[in-house]
Amino acid sequence: MFSAFFSGMEIAFISSSKLRIELANKQGELSGRIYSFFLKHPARFIGAMLVGNNIALVIYGILLAKLVEPYLIVWFSSNLMILITQTIIATLIVLITAEFIPKTLFRINPNRILTIFTLPALIVYYALYPLVWLVIGLSDFFLKYVVGTDVKNETPVFGKIDLDNYLNEGLSDDDQSPEETEVKIFRNALDFSNVKIRDCMVPRTEITALSIDESIEVLQRNFIKTGLSRIIIYEEDIEHVVGYAHSYEMFKKPENIKSIMLPISLIPESMSANDLLKSFIKEQRSIAIVLDEFGGTAGMVTMEDVMEELFGEIEDEH
Repeated sequence: MFSAFFSGMEIAFISSSKLRIELANKQGELSGRIYSFFLKHPARFIGAMLVGNNIALVIYGILLAKLVEPYLIVWFSSNLMILITQTIIATLIVLITAEFIPKTLFRINPNRILTIFTLPALIVYYALYPLVWLVIGLSDFFLKYVVGTDVKNETPVFGKIDLDNYLNEGLSDDDQSPEETEVKIFRNALDFSNVKIRDCMVPRTEITALSIDESIEVLQRNFIKTGLSRIIIYEEDIEHVVGYAHSYEMFKKPENIKSIMLPISLIPESMSANDLLKSFIKEQRSIAIVLDEFGGTAGMVTMEDVMEELFGEIEDEH
C-alpha cells in the first residue's frame, strides 16, 4: 500500500498541471503553496517519493519472503529455486498493485489527487528529509564532479501546452457564457501562430471582381448588388489582379475605375496569419490577394478574416 502511494504520488506530480498549482498558490490554498515550493525544487519531492518507495519495497520483500517461504519449502528443496520463486511472486505483485494500478488511477486526475494527499505527502517529505538530502547531495556531486554536468534548479516556465491543457479542462462546448467566450478567444490566441493564410482566406471562386475596363456604372451596380465595400479589380482575368476599388471612392464621381483603384498586396498562401496581421498594420492596409505556389490567384484575405481566427465569427460584408 505504501509503495502504491509513493508510485502514484510521483506520477501525479509529474502529470499535474503546473499552471493549476500556481493558480492555487496565488489563491492562498495550502496545497497550492506546498506544491508550488516543490515545483521550484522538484528533485526534493520526487526524491522523497523514491526513497519512501524503496524503503517500502525492501520491507515488503523481507516480509513476503518470510510469509511464502514455508509454503515453497514443500514444493522446492533447492534454496535457489525458492529464491527465484519468491522474486517472481514479489515482482508480479509489485508491478500490478504498486505500479500499474496506482499510476493509472493517479494519472486520471493528478491535481485532485495531489490536493487530497497534501498532508501525507508533506509528512513523508519531512520524515525522510535527511535521507532525501543525502541522496540528492550524492547525486549532485556525482553529476557535477564525475559526469561534469552543471546542476541547476530552474523556476518552472509555463508553455503553450500548459495553458492549452488548462483551457481545455475548463472549456465546455455547450456553455456560451462571457467567461467561456473569453476562454475561447484566449485559446485561439495560443493557436494563432500556427494559422496559415490558406486557412482563413476567401477562395478564388467566391471573389467578386471586375475588369479594369468596365464602366463606373457597372462598378456602382456591383457595390449595390453585393453590399461589399471593396471589389477586386483585374486586367484580362482574375489571374492578373491589379488592385481594388472601395465604395467610398464613388463619392468622388470618378470617370473610370482606374482613377479610383487602390493598390493591393500579393502574398503567398503559406504565409502565417500572424505575419500578415503585422504586415497589414505596418503598411496600413486591410486586404490582400493570396497567390498559390505557381503564382496564380488562390483567393483573397482581409483584416476581418484574420480577426475571425482570434475572435470567432464576425458579422461583416462577407
